[in-house]
Amino acid sequence: MSAIVRDLRGLSRPADDTRGPVDVVAALAAAIKMTHNELRHRARIVQTYDDNLPRVHANASRLGQVFLNLLVNAAHAIDEGHADTNEIRIRASASADRKTVIVEIEDTGAGIPPEIVGRIFDPFFTTKPVGVGIGLGLSISHQIVQSIGGEMSVSSAIGKGTTFRILLREAAPVPLLAMDEPVPPASIPSRILMIDDEIAVGRAVRALLEPEHEVIPIARATAALARITAGEAFDVILCDLMMPEMSGMEFYEHLAKLAPQYRERIVFVTGGAFTEQAREFLATTKRPRIEKPFTEEQLRGAIDGVNHARLADPADIAPPR
Repeated sequence: MSAIVRDLRGLSRPADDTRGPVDVVAALAAAIKMTHNELRHRARIVQTYDDNLPRVHANASRLGQVFLNLLVNAAHAIDEGHADTNEIRIRASASADRKTVIVEIEDTGAGIPPEIVGRIFDPFFTTKPVGVGIGLGLSISHQIVQSIGGEMSVSSAIGKGTTFRILLREAAPVPLLAMDEPVPPASIPSRILMIDDEIAVGRAVRALLEPEHEVIPIARATAALARITAGEAFDVILCDLMMPEMSGMEFYEHLAKLAPQYRERIVFVTGGAFTEQAREFLATTKRPRIEKPFTEEQLRGAIDGVNHARLADPADIAPPR
C-alpha cells in the first residue's frame, strides 16, 4: 500500500521545479548500477554513447527514475536464465544540431502486442502478472519527460523486442557566478547509515550520494542497532519510520538507551502515511523528516543540516572508527 501511495503521489504532483544541466550518461550509469541484479540474469548490457554529449535540461533524480523504470521493464520482458542470448541496448546520441539528446533503451524480449502498444503510457495499464506491477511506472516516466519539454515514444515487435526512445532538450548555458555572489557551502563528506526495509531505496540513495558520501544501506533496524552498539561510527542516520520487526520509533527508543549521542543524527524517512502514534512521536522528538518520493535537494539538505548541527556541538563526539 505504501508503494502504491508513493506512485500515485508521483503521478499527481507537479514535477520538481529544481532543474538544470544533467549529464545523461551519468544518469544512465547510476540507473544501470541500481538495476544490475535485475539485468545480469536476463541479458547482456550493450552501451553506445556519442562523445561529448551536451547536458540536458532536467531534474537529475527524476530523469534517473525514468531510466530506472525503463531498464526494469526491459529486464521483465526477458525470461531469466538466457543472458547469453539476449541484450539490453542503451544508446545516447546528439541530434545534428546538438539541440537534442536522443536516448534509446532497447530489449530483445517478448515484445508488446500491436493492439495494446498505444495504451502502455495510460495509468494503471500493465501487461505484467498480478502482484508484479500496477501500471504506474511508464505513466509516471512519460509525465516526467513531458514536464521537462521532452518526448517519449515506443516501438515494438512480437518476438523481437521493444525500444523506448526519449528526446531531451539541451540545457541552457549556466551563467558564471558574479564575484560577490555568495557560494553555497560544500557538503561535508559523511558516513551515512540508511535503514529502510525497501532495499531499492537504500541502493538508490547510495548511487545518488557516492562517492561524495559513504552510504551503508541496511534493511533491518535490529541489524543497524547491533552495528552501532558494537562501536561502528556514523555521521548521519537516515531511518524509515514504518518498518516490520522494529519500527523507526522503536529504533529511536533503543538508541536513546544504548547510544544516546546518535539521537541527534537521525533523519526520519516517511512514506506519507502516519498513525496517530507516529504523529505524536514525530512531534515529540522534533527530528527532521523527508517524505518519499524525496528530491536530491531535500535529501542533501537534511544530511547537511545534521552535519552542521553535529559539528557545531562539541558534546556530539562519535566513538572512534
